[in-house]
This record gives sequence, C-alpha cells and structure tokens, in this order.
Amino acid sequence: MTKASDSKRKSAEHRVEEFSYELPEELIAQQPPSERGSSRMLVMDRATGSFRDDSFSRFGEHLREGDLLVVNDSRVIPARLYAHRTLVREREKPTGRIEVMLLEPVTGAAGQNRWRALVRPGRKVAIGERLVFPAPNGAIALEAEVLERGKFGERLIEFAPLKDSTGGLFAVLDSIGHTPLPPYIHRDDADADRDRYQTVFARERGSVAAPTAGLHFTQAALEQLSSRGIEVTHVTLHVGLGTFAPLRVERIDEVRLHSERYTITAEAAAAINSAARDARRIVAVGTTVVRTLEAAALAAGDSPIEPHSSSTSIFISPGFDFRIVGALLTNFHLPQSSLLMLVSAFAGPKSEGSGRTGADRIGLDRVLAAYRHAIQERYRFFSYGDCMLIK
Repeated sequence: MTKASDSKRKSAEHRVEEFSYELPEELIAQQPPSERGSSRMLVMDRATGSFRDDSFSRFGEHLREGDLLVVNDSRVIPARLYAHRTLVREREKPTGRIEVMLLEPVTGAAGQNRWRALVRPGRKVAIGERLVFPAPNGAIALEAEVLERGKFGERLIEFAPLKDSTGGLFAVLDSIGHTPLPPYIHRDDADADRDRYQTVFARERGSVAAPTAGLHFTQAALEQLSSRGIEVTHVTLHVGLGTFAPLRVERIDEVRLHSERYTITAEAAAAINSAARDARRIVAVGTTVVRTLEAAALAAGDSPIEPHSSSTSIFISPGFDFRIVGALLTNFHLPQSSLLMLVSAFAGPKSEGSGRTGADRIGLDRVLAAYRHAIQERYRFFSYGDCMLIK
C-alpha cells in the first residue's frame, strides 16, 4: 500500500463525531480581553504531547532566533448588511428586514459587482428579487438583485452600479456595514469591534471573519520579536464561507471545504524558501496560514514556492503530511469543525527525520486532552478567547 493510499485509509477511519467535546456556554468569549495581547496561552510540546499553562505575553520566549513567523494580513470587511426585500411584481412594497452576509466576490464581466452571500431568513428570497440597503439617514445606499439560489441560505447577488463611485463598494460597506461577528457571539456588534476584530497587521481587504490567532499581537509584540532575531512575513488568505458552514457529513473522507482565495508575494515566497532551505523553523500564526503554506507547498511539489495568487479548498486532517509548518499558534476551535481536525493533525508526533506528522489518532487524543484541561482551568474559547501554541 502506498503512503498516499495509507493516509487516505486512515482518514476514512475517522468520523466527524470523534472530534467532539463538551464546552460550557459561559466559556465562549463574548468580548475581547480588556487589553490586546493579555490572553492566556496553553503550550503543547509536539514531541511528547505534554502541555502547560502560560500567557501570550511570553510568546516570544517560546521562539528562537532564526524562526520565521508567518501571519495572515487579510482585513475583515464590514460584511454583515441589513436589507429590505422589494417584491418583483410589487416593487413599491418593501418587506421586513433581512440579514445579508457577504461571503466572497465572484469574478464576472466588466462592470459586474457580484457576491456570494448568506441570507437570513432566506426561505422566501427568490431569484429576481431586488434587495434595498438603507443608509442611516434613510436613503438607499445600495441595491442588489438576486441572481441564483443555493443551499442553506446561500445566494448570488449583483449590486447595482453606485451613484457615487468615490471609494467604491468598500466605502459604502464602511458606512452601512456591520462587523461580521461569528454566530456564537450572542450580541450585536459594537463600535469597538471594528478595531478589536481586526489584527494590527491587517491590510488586504477581503475576509468575512478574522484570522483570530493574529488578534493577540500588538505592534509592540511584533517589534519585540524582531529585536530577538525572529523574522516576520505576511501571506494573505481571505476567510470565506467555510468558516460558517458546518460539516454535514459523517466521515472525514467525505469532507469538502469551500475554496478560499490566497496570495503569496515575492517577499513572502523568498522568506519562506530561505527558511526552508536553512532548516529554520516556520511558525504559522493561525490555521489560515497553515492552509496557505501547505497548499502552496503541494502545488510547488519539490520546487521552491513561487509568488502567486490562487485559491484553495485544502482539507487537513489526521494523516496529513506537513511540509512547511513547524509550529502553530492557534485559538481554540469548535467541536466537529475542520479547524479542530487541522489542529489534531498537527499535534500528532513527527516522523523521524522528516519533521512530518504521523497518520494516526494520537494528535486527536492529545488535543482533546488539552481542551479538557483548558475547560477545567476556565480558558476562554473561540474568536475572542485565549490561544494555544503547538511547538
């Protein structure tokens, strides 16, 4: 049996329900910590699976001179909008308010401004309907037509040309949009979320959810890492529908993720290739960086990573053969999520001589044990919660 077929067989042995744990509702962080960077950090030794409590303020002490820290510089857009339906046959009769969550732009003909979106409640939002998005002063800020209807509330919409194109669609979103807090945060977004649900290195607009491991960093922390001889580079992966879509299958080998757009610049590619060539450790800040780097490595084969933009639907689960990432900073993830599966894959023991993860359930057992400890010690979970370093 080949290595690839053996990995596929072991993946098929896992069921989605195995990646479960019981989390008390009160441990889901509803607010960011009082100060950015003040979170707790659970540190796991990837060689042994042992873990201990620490704080993110000591993150730099777990790195070593020559490490390459890779962060995701995608910027969250105010993607949650509120609209009124205007029925096709009765255009002057707007209906009650609906929520429209923009997910990703769709490439089309010149002049088209099409997006995939989640609509709630969406059962009656039909193809051909016009959606009207009011501004705070009551004027119409945006209009869109529903072009296609998908599963689970998904729609393809096209925005009408803007009357005032200054700043484009993003300028309008900045004025009428809301921070797209995840559904497990049971409150409306506040003005403070515009800053706190954004990393300090965010610059490339396009995500509808934050790459949350990056939320812990401050500019001072980044400068401190640089002074310790730790190199920092940026890649971009725009977080899309996969963040919100639950896994609706029973077996791991049945999981299919939505595609997400990413970019690796010439500067980032040079830094990554240099670290790999010199056998220096590459530390990924978040699962989005892991997916970007490992997808690029698979595309490159045995060649160095080239600067490029592409998209990936890579799914990383126990048995995955990591080629780039040597350490991972990540937040705590939802039960039965693809991100928990990725972390479980990374937490497995390294293969001798290759630095790659074994294809068994050791990583899952280690992660579930660490999560039980975090729950017992009252760590804060998910986007605004505490973090975990696997090194």
